[in-house]
Amino acid sequence: MGIGSKWYRKSLLTITGIPLVEKLSTTYGKKLASRFIAGETLEEALLELEKLGKLGIMATLDHLGEGIQDLSEASAYRDQYLKLIEGIADRKANSHVSLKPTQMGLALDQVACYANIRDVVKHARRHRNFVRIDMENTPYTQATIDIVKRLHKEGLTNVGTVLQAYLFRTEQDVNDMLQARISLRLVKGAYKESSEVAYQDKNEVIDNFKSMIKAHLDKGIYTAIASHDDAIISWVKAYARTNRIGKSAFEFQMLYGLRMNEQAKLAKEGYRIRCYVPYGAMWYPYFTRRLAEKPANLMLVLKNMSGLKKESPK
Repeated sequence: MGIGSKWYRKSLLTITGIPLVEKLSTTYGKKLASRFIAGETLEEALLELEKLGKLGIMATLDHLGEGIQDLSEASAYRDQYLKLIEGIADRKANSHVSLKPTQMGLALDQVACYANIRDVVKHARRHRNFVRIDMENTPYTQATIDIVKRLHKEGLTNVGTVLQAYLFRTEQDVNDMLQARISLRLVKGAYKESSEVAYQDKNEVIDNFKSMIKAHLDKGIYTAIASHDDAIISWVKAYARTNRIGKSAFEFQMLYGLRMNEQAKLAKEGYRIRCYVPYGAMWYPYFTRRLAEKPANLMLVLKNMSGLKKESPK
């Protein structure tokens, strides 16, 4: 990651954490955030799933929420996820479920958090669905991995998590999770992390990302590759062709509102493509991380402000 990119990312994540900036953004930025958010209600999100399905694009549905202050909020989110799972089943949508452990109470009470997540995973299993437990920043990395491993030991194998290429620890985590046959979404990483725990150089992150992907594909383990990077996508395609790995052995994952034309193109080419579809009123933290990932995302929003034609960053 170049000096300019690092400065942009750190600066944006820092100022968006200021209460006044957050208040102004949530007051005036809702329309802009709609680029990345599929509405505030479940019904709005399910309508978007239908549109994606017609394009051959699978989905994973995420009811936004993190950093809760009380366990009653966690219980409410759990109940919303139970309804979400039923909504997917009723619509027969080709969609998994994603949730954040802090949304279920991880920062407040690990026992209560586990019980909430377990309820969601069990409900998803009844409806033959899969739950992806998102990976948040490093204070929660080990606890999240432990939750997933414990669920698998209880026989709830319809659950997986996410590993981030920019963390030093990830190479060992990949090996451990592969041995446990736990499904992973592989990503570069979107949180602000220090040089003590994470690579700061873009090339090192990409090298580790490719190593993670190779480890999965070489072992014949179904691989979910979350990236908008053309170079990564092209590399995966070439590696799969060279090693005679079928298109059904992996899937690409991208975010709602970004590169939607490319997602449809991949689907037409016969690749499995899944769109990460977030919805809900608590959109601000998610929105700011999307802007911080690259200046192109911020430019896209500014174009929308000026009424120019929407265009996906490459």
